Amino acid sequence: MLAKSPSAAFRRLFDEVGTVDAVGIEERVAKYTTRSIKKGSKIWGLKKAVSMVDLTTLEGKDTPGKVASLCQKALHPHDADLDVPQVAAVCVYPSMVRHARKALGSDTAVRIASVATAFPSGQAPLRTRLGEVKAAVADGADEIDMVINRGAFLAGDFATMQDEIAAVVEACGDAALKVILEVSELETYDNIRAASFLAMRVIREGDFIKTSTGKTSLNATLGNNQVMLEAIRDFYLDTGVAIGMKPAGGIRTAKQSLQFLTAVKETLGDAWLTNERYRFGASSLLNDLLRQLEKEKTGAYQAPYYFSEAAESY
Repeated sequence: MLAKSPSAAFRRLFDEVGTVDAVGIEERVAKYTTRSIKKGSKIWGLKKAVSMVDLTTLEGKDTPGKVASLCQKALHPHDADLDVPQVAAVCVYPSMVRHARKALGSDTAVRIASVATAFPSGQAPLRTRLGEVKAAVADGADEIDMVINRGAFLAGDFATMQDEIAAVVEACGDAALKVILEVSELETYDNIRAASFLAMRVIREGDFIKTSTGKTSLNATLGNNQVMLEAIRDFYLDTGVAIGMKPAGGIRTAKQSLQFLTAVKETLGDAWLTNERYRFGASSLLNDLLRQLEKEKTGAYQAPYYFSEAAESY
């Protein structure tokens, strides 16, 4: 699935990292939708998915009170006795990090993630983007979600793209980094695979690559998720460095989440079935996971209003 007129830079990169059999990818992911997961395995998968959610609010009307409510949802996803784990993280704009830290406190496994680097466009001077990262970390962010310079990538200026990611890595300090490719703007599976490798070469073990901002028309799909999982697998086999994965946007149902987890297990194995290596950027997914867990326990679906509202999915 090559770009129509790849430049010499793209041809060299594709030669290095390989290209994608698009038909093969689509055939493989179609099989994930046919898997039947029952009883104990289904309950395990639903709870595992809950533990991987990054609960998110990224709106211009966000307030400290809304962030505090989000943090309570993260700490206590449901009041009923479902033995539901806490979510992995709350994700907020940099200006809301200090309010999230106040609401969560310091004695919790729930992390604070913050989108930065002029999310979602990335169209700001590098010094401004780095300043935003440093401010978020100083206010208590445990993780930073950055957007790559898609313009540089598509122009074949891979050095600029990588230099900017490396600068963000340095600005993060001890905070983990999730590198957002914005797959809808990369256009082809070959480009998604190539961008994944470029990012992985300059980030650290324990950092992530991520599909999307959730602000474009196309977000996470089983197809682009599979391309990135296979890039992570191949990079790990080459280097021994384990990189995490975060599909974001468009994953709204428990059924979808189980399909994505099936892809992880069959491509990367059990070592990636942990929120240290896999996340869902899909806040609206949480209530459907809880609804399905209630169904498994009681045999009946609860009405959607039975669950407290989560924020929008990004």
